[in-house]
Amino acid sequence: MIYRILTIPDKKLRRKAEPVKEITDEIRKLAEDMAETMYAAPGVGLAAPQIGANLRIVTIDVAEEGQPAQLLTLINPEILEKRGQTSMEEGCLSVPNYFEEIPRAEFVRLRYTDLEGVTHEIEAEGMLAIAAQHETDHLDGKMFIDYLSSLKRVSAQRRVNQWNKEHSYAGTDYVER
Repeated sequence: MIYRILTIPDKKLRRKAEPVKEITDEIRKLAEDMAETMYAAPGVGLAAPQIGANLRIVTIDVAEEGQPAQLLTLINPEILEKRGQTSMEEGCLSVPNYFEEIPRAEFVRLRYTDLEGVTHEIEAEGMLAIAAQHETDHLDGKMFIDYLSSLKRVSAQRRVNQWNKEHSYAGTDYVER
């Protein structure tokens, strides 16, 4: 199922997401639907709060176009270490039609649980490191535009308002249980 992706200034995007206590079939289905929503958008990452689910779940796939999918589903991800500095132009499915250069750590080490309940630690750099930071920010109610000046945030909101007028998203609203 493809969900409607919330856009700024929806207040649900600013909530701190709750940890997933148990990986159930319902959580697995939500993660599958999140991946489907992410690919349909299209995007390289999606955090559960972006569809209105107040849970610490992230899907990421940074495979380049034409390459096989490399889907990562991160349950309760934690960034354990950050090193270096880089920047890349970022966009966000919740801030459509707006892109800015954002400073991020060049390298991250993170811990997460997979859909089978196995805990992993991975090291990431490049696009995966940036996507992991961007998506885990969402879990804490933070968005990439928060790194910008207030003037640029206002510009982002104007572009999103215009985008929302021109587009209707055919996804289904997520209903919290």
